[in-house]
Amino acid sequence: MKIATAQEMKNIDRRAIRQFGIPGPVLMENAAAGIMVEMERFFDGLGGSRVAIVCGKGNNGGDGLALARRLSIRGVPVRVALLAPFSAVEGEAKVNLSILRKMDVDIVQNASQETLAAILSWCDIVVDALLGVGLSSPLKGLYARAVDMINASGSPVVAVDIPTGIDADTGAVMGRAVKADLTVTMALLKRGLLLHPGADFVGAVRVVDIGIPAEVVDQEKIAASFLTRGSAWGLLQPRAADAHKGTFGHLLVVAGSLGKAGAAVMAARSALRSGAGLVSVATPNSQVAIVQQQIVEAMCIPSAESIDGTLGIGAETELLKQASRMTACAIGPGLSTHYETVTTVRNMVQHMSLPLVIDADGLNALAGSLDLLKKLKAPVVLTPHPGEMARLLGVSTADVQKDRIDVASGFAAKYKVTVVLKGAGTVVASPDGSIFINSTGNPGMATGGTGDVLTGMIGSFLAQGYTAPQAACLGVYLHGFAGDIVAREKGEPGMIAGDLIEKIPQAIKETIDLTTDEHG
Repeated sequence: MKIATAQEMKNIDRRAIRQFGIPGPVLMENAAAGIMVEMERFFDGLGGSRVAIVCGKGNNGGDGLALARRLSIRGVPVRVALLAPFSAVEGEAKVNLSILRKMDVDIVQNASQETLAAILSWCDIVVDALLGVGLSSPLKGLYARAVDMINASGSPVVAVDIPTGIDADTGAVMGRAVKADLTVTMALLKRGLLLHPGADFVGAVRVVDIGIPAEVVDQEKIAASFLTRGSAWGLLQPRAADAHKGTFGHLLVVAGSLGKAGAAVMAARSALRSGAGLVSVATPNSQVAIVQQQIVEAMCIPSAESIDGTLGIGAETELLKQASRMTACAIGPGLSTHYETVTTVRNMVQHMSLPLVIDADGLNALAGSLDLLKKLKAPVVLTPHPGEMARLLGVSTADVQKDRIDVASGFAAKYKVTVVLKGAGTVVASPDGSIFINSTGNPGMATGGTGDVLTGMIGSFLAQGYTAPQAACLGVYLHGFAGDIVAREKGEPGMIAGDLIEKIPQAIKETIDLTTDEHG
């Protein structure tokens, strides 16, 4: 499913009206019809409910006015608080206002704080139709007070298109925002509905068809998509009956150091659980026995180590030689930032001819030496969390979080790599400009080792022959889905990375099996 920016959605609406001749009031009418249907589904009918609709003067308010008429016709008691004079309402919204004023519906123009309070105390359901996707500055005045009053009303809230106060592109809260229980958005998802903190304000999200032809959307060439079960299902390849272990690739995992052998174990085990035919773990000599005892299905490559038990100078020579018989490489989990290790990682990255996924200390080794990425000989996936991305760019973590999509996509385009910017609503950005926002995952996954699991999964898919963007998308979706399965069975508190690894096969099976319920 495509995810639009505010400008892309405006362009689509404009094109539908001007090029295809679809009248604006028709789109507004379809929006109102869709909102009412979704409200009836969400609340299991509206019989006996009283609905207050708080409207602005623009098209978002026009959707609310059209909804008020439809609810009234259906026999649902409705009152409208318009935070503007009738004379300020223009365009398609004015058409609906004119119709509604001829009906037996209570519409209060220039609604004062006292009037709004009275209407909110009267209703059972509140509809936020104030501003929509056009907000560009922090809320103030009556609109800010209205948001506070809606949130304090104690009634369930339905937001039209996007909760008022949420930036439609970044998910930022513009001073304050409506806390919705249900958001009904028009035609396409908006970025701000999926990115935090905005995602915390939207409640259940429903997308309604308002009659915009597919050709109109296609002409906009929208870059961002929602990464769902259907997306992953479309990428997963069936296994041939005559396949053998070599068919599914050989992954080299370069990981581990003194005290951090577990990172290597988790990356290797998750790679095998994700379907890699063979996995070899390259780890410092002193850590081989620990790794081998923990995962007997993987092979180990003893590597030169520093005096501190980390990957040491000279290790890359043997590892690059070993890599010649493999199909992909995952590098970084638990390596440490020892200066010998950093040197080794940098030498490997610029000379490696295999598809690579780089995480954790592999990313730390690249910080300050990003020009190495311009020397890459094969496709690369980087998997930074916000702090690691900030370190790579030399900015603050807050700067990264302000606009996760643009940060990830800008880096991917500049360095011609695939970027997985981890976190709630993980962003996958590919060098060609395609962007994906993940639909799976939960807070229980915020625990040590889950990043190592993701690295192993992406490495596994690279080894199996998937492209870098495909491997990243599959790894991210299935990683989150495995976490959701664990949360479903055990709850979020107490979840550990090993729980995710054991649920990877089930996540893959349920994704492939079209008879199961939709999980995203």
